[in-house]
Amino acid sequence: MKLEDFDYEVPKEAIAQVPVHPRDSAKLMVIHRGNEKIEHKIFRDVVDYLKEGDLLVLNETKVIKARLLGKKTTGARVEVFLLKKIENRVWQTLVRPGGKVKEGTEVVFSKSIHGRCVRHLNDGTRYFEFNADDKELESVGEVPLPPYITSRESRPEDYQTVFAKVPGSVAAPTAGLHFTKELLEKIERKGVKILKVRLDVGLDTFKPIEEENIEEHKMHTEFYRIEDEVAEEIRKRKGRLFAVGTTVVRTLESWAKSGKLSDYTSLYIYPPYRFKVVDALITNFHIPRSSLIVLVSAFAGRELVMKAYKNALDNGYRFFSFGDACLFL
Repeated sequence: MKLEDFDYEVPKEAIAQVPVHPRDSAKLMVIHRGNEKIEHKIFRDVVDYLKEGDLLVLNETKVIKARLLGKKTTGARVEVFLLKKIENRVWQTLVRPGGKVKEGTEVVFSKSIHGRCVRHLNDGTRYFEFNADDKELESVGEVPLPPYITSRESRPEDYQTVFAKVPGSVAAPTAGLHFTKELLEKIERKGVKILKVRLDVGLDTFKPIEEENIEEHKMHTEFYRIEDEVAEEIRKRKGRLFAVGTTVVRTLESWAKSGKLSDYTSLYIYPPYRFKVVDALITNFHIPRSSLIVLVSAFAGRELVMKAYKNALDNGYRFFSFGDACLFL
């Protein structure tokens, strides 16, 4: 399939700059894959589509303070963005301006914390070795917001789910941002079992595909973990499994493919992928030409997805991380 098949125009005003409050008052588009019926609801109405015995699976990863602002010894400003921990005190990073940071360049972030570029990689990223542990780096870092969120009203705390627990991601599993504690409690009272897995989200998840033929795209690896008791609940389920977000989909499908409950995955899901675990998908409206819209198209069909996206734009839905949600049944 061609990359242009997953392209569409997003007006600037459709890109959400701040989340709605409360979180579960966002719009929810319900798309029935069987008959292609589309319904317009409020996110808290998702409880009406869940039944006793169903499973709702969340990604409990927590966004780390991955954005570090520092200066070279010359005084020039540098941004170092943590992508993935390689070993103790060594991280794979994105650096801006990258052309000014050579191997051996020192960057100072505070009086006591600094880092040194120790390696350039072919993909443009760099390995940085710090003189600080993870907790110390957190003290000088910021929670990163996506580049398309430019409003000063946006708060980093809005970019964490209410169930975030295990630090490790550089971007939020945004489908989960719509849940409140009260909504989750209401879902549980209905007899739905809520399970949690972990996938540490990297920037590659949101990166636009550059290859003309989508099959040629390669995903970077991301770490996932499923606890034994969670896996057992999934194995013995009698109801449907609702995945909250594409990161949960990739976690569960990676397990189904490899048989490993904990591993690094580079699973890239595109049509005509056959899903082995997921029955329903809760997700956001995604960036054009991204691996995310390709994954959703594998789940629901490209034509239905593009039809739903046009419908959403025509009806004033808000797009991307702080935007509204879809439920594919």
